[in-house]
Amino acid sequence: MRPCAVIPTYNNCTTLRRVVEEVATYVNDIIVVNDGSTDSTADILNNIAMPVEVITFDHNRGKGAALKAGIERARALGYTHAVTIDSDGQHYPSDIPGLLEVAEAAPHAIILGRRGTRHENMAASSTFANRFSNFWFTVQTFKSPGDTQTGFRVYPIHRRLHFVTSRYEAELAVLVDACWRGFSLISVPVKVYYPPVDERVSHFRPARDFARISILNTCLCFLAVIYGYPSMAWHKFIKKNQ
Repeated sequence: MRPCAVIPTYNNCTTLRRVVEEVATYVNDIIVVNDGSTDSTADILNNIAMPVEVITFDHNRGKGAALKAGIERARALGYTHAVTIDSDGQHYPSDIPGLLEVAEAAPHAIILGRRGTRHENMAASSTFANRFSNFWFTVQTFKSPGDTQTGFRVYPIHRRLHFVTSRYEAELAVLVDACWRGFSLISVPVKVYYPPVDERVSHFRPARDFARISILNTCLCFLAVIYGYPSMAWHKFIKKNQ
């Protein structure tokens, strides 16, 4: 097992340096994807103390595109697993060893850092979006990992992952597709911090992103019937008879 960290970032200059430095305490190799930031992100990455691989987009392409680029680069460099973590300071890098320990025991599974849905200062729109996505995820896959929106994950990048969308909803879509193709999901409880509203930097756009999630879920429900359910049944049959 050879892990690295992939950190997508977009205009999170106030927390980026701290997140990268704390992640470096637990993971030796880090890839940061600067998703077209217009703040001082580029300067921070140019002057950060430790060696960091940086991928820079000339304009904002979306979190899904940033994750895809970071994971493809990690795979090209020979890493077997990628720890993905947001750069907004929401997650605690001190939880990384626990996630990697589970990944080492189950090297072909996707490990999810489960945040729960009730936390101080958590926006009502985020709570609703999470519960909405969790419900439809269960309909589409018969699985209930508890947090389908978490950005704190360990991906087994030695297996092919399909990032079919480029924006906020990409992390949901990749999980659904992975379940249909026989991946296991393992949820691990993690700590989370939501700053007060006046200190929060969020790129979640309630109306637009919720609309995208709704359209995605409509498509996924249709695809589940014609492809997802038969595919899951086939993979279950194969595993049972190995």
